[in-house]
Amino acid sequence: MGPVSPGVWKSSGTLADGREIIYFDESPGLGRAGVPDTRPLQPMPGPGGEPDAGLRWDALRGEWVVIAAARQDRTFLPPPGECPLDPSRPGRPTEIPAPDYDVVVFENRFPSLRGGGHWPPGAVPEGSELNSASPQRTRSAAGPPETGGVPQRPAYGRCEVVCFTSDHDGSFAGLSPQRARTVVEAWADRSAELAVLPGVEQVFCFENRGEEIGVTLHHPHGQIYAYPFVTPKTRRMLDGARSYSGRHPGASLFADVLAAERAAGVRVVSANEHWTAFVPAVARWPFEVHVYPNRQVPDIPALNSVERDAFGPVYLDVLSRFDGLFGLPMPYIAAWHQAPVHVGRALAYLHLELFSIRRAPGKLMYLAGSESAMGVFINDVRPEEAARMLREVTP
Repeated sequence: MGPVSPGVWKSSGTLADGREIIYFDESPGLGRAGVPDTRPLQPMPGPGGEPDAGLRWDALRGEWVVIAAARQDRTFLPPPGECPLDPSRPGRPTEIPAPDYDVVVFENRFPSLRGGGHWPPGAVPEGSELNSASPQRTRSAAGPPETGGVPQRPAYGRCEVVCFTSDHDGSFAGLSPQRARTVVEAWADRSAELAVLPGVEQVFCFENRGEEIGVTLHHPHGQIYAYPFVTPKTRRMLDGARSYSGRHPGASLFADVLAAERAAGVRVVSANEHWTAFVPAVARWPFEVHVYPNRQVPDIPALNSVERDAFGPVYLDVLSRFDGLFGLPMPYIAAWHQAPVHVGRALAYLHLELFSIRRAPGKLMYLAGSESAMGVFINDVRPEEAARMLREVTP
C-alpha cells in the first residue's frame, strides 16, 4: 500500500467479520488501516452461503434480477448519534474503526452481490458476460439450476460503500476540490481493482442522496457494485452506439451527441477545457444533467491526471446549482456509466448521469403507470427550460 496518485495514499485493513476496508488519505503515515475493529461480529457468509439470495433470469425481458432477502435487515435511518458511517469513538465503534478519515471504502455489510473473486467451479461465465446470449452459457455442462423453470445463479460479485467525508452533516456539493479529487482516485482505484476479479463484467459507481430517493443513511456516501453481468441499460446504449457506427463508419454516437450539445450550447449548464455538463435533449427526469469528459475514454481509470483534476470544479458547480435551484438540498442519483470489463469498450464513452425526482418546490416526479409499467417517461419540464433554470442559479 502507498500513494495511488500525487497527494493520495491508500491503505487496507480488515473488519471484524472479514470484510475489507480501504482508506484513501490526503496525508501519508496516518496508520488508519491498522486500527482494529473491536465489534463482536460474526463472519460474513461465504459465496453462495445465503439461500434467499441469487440471480434469476427473466426470459421475457432478457435480463437478470437480483434477489437479496437479507437486505431487509439493513440499518434504516438511524439517529445521528448512531450512524454507522461516522468514525469510531470511545464506546461507540462503527463500520470505520479509525477516529477520523478523508475518504474510505469498505465492503457492504448488507450486499446484494457477494463473493467477488471467489467463484466456485462451474459458476464463472464462459467467454464474456453472464447474459451475452442466454443464462445457459456457463462451464457447467448440466446448465443452470432452476426453481419453477426459472434459471438461477448465485449472486456473485461485490458491493462496496464509499464515504466521501467524515463529516456526518456534509454533502458531496460541500467537498473541497481536493477532496473531490480524492474521491475520483478512490473510484478509479476500486473500478480497476474490481474489474480484475473473476466473473466481474461491469463496475458501477453511484450515489443516492435524500430520503425522497430512498437512502437509508444520511451520511454523505456512495456505493460501488461489481456485477457478474452487463446491465440492461448499458447493453441498450452499446447497441445504439454499435448501430450508429454501422451507419456512420468511424463515428462515435456518444462523441457526436456531446459535440452537438457543445455546439448548440442551449442545454449546457457548466463546462471547462476537459468536461462538459449538459441537460440532454431527451431528459427523462425534471432536472437531469450528463457530465462528459471532452475526450472519449472507456472508464474512470482511463482519465489522465489533468482530467481528474478538472472534474471536480465542473461537478461541484452542477451540484451547487441543484441545491440552489429551490433553496433546499436536492434529492438525486448520480450514476457513472463505464464501459463493461470485456465487451463494447471501443464503443463506450465514460460519463456521469445526475438526475432528481424533484420537479418543483414540494412536488416530486413519481414513476407511475407509463414509466413503471411501460418504461415510457413523461417529463413535465422542458430540457431547455431546466438548463436555463440551472444556469441562472448563483452557486
